[in-house]
Amino acid sequence: MAKNRFHSRVSDENFRRLTGVRRETFDAMLAILRDAHRQKKSRGGAPNTLSVGKMLRMALEYLREYRTYLHIGASYGVSESTAYNTCRWVEDTLIKDGTFSLPGKKALLKSDAEFEVVLVDTAESPVQRPKKNSAGGTPARKNATPRSPRS
Repeated sequence: MAKNRFHSRVSDENFRRLTGVRRETFDAMLAILRDAHRQKKSRGGAPNTLSVGKMLRMALEYLREYRTYLHIGASYGVSESTAYNTCRWVEDTLIKDGTFSLPGKKALLKSDAEFEVVLVDTAESPVQRPKKNSAGGTPARKNATPRSPRS
């Protein structure tokens, strides 16, 4: 399959910095998504605005940078809801395939791997705020109110 221009233009180091994954991982993800996309479109439907490669890059950008869907959609020329639906489809498809899923809690408990736990103390610290003074704000408002003349 022909690779898109982005894939071949960028050096390996910059590709990893931009997408967060190596080229080999990207290609494996792309193969899974292309198969799923082919199955989805075999039932019919309108063609997508974005290629499968751009969909994957969009999802990886979201996961790497946590930009809003509005900004990502504007970068790719699609609406905010399309960007959201595309990222969800990519994530759900890759998770459903199982190749890129993390092991569950039970699998981790059964393994012989040792884990190092780091605890961070996040104790509360007092914040200095101005004292509440009920007499401070009310009289100024009363004085600023014009009085009606009495006869």
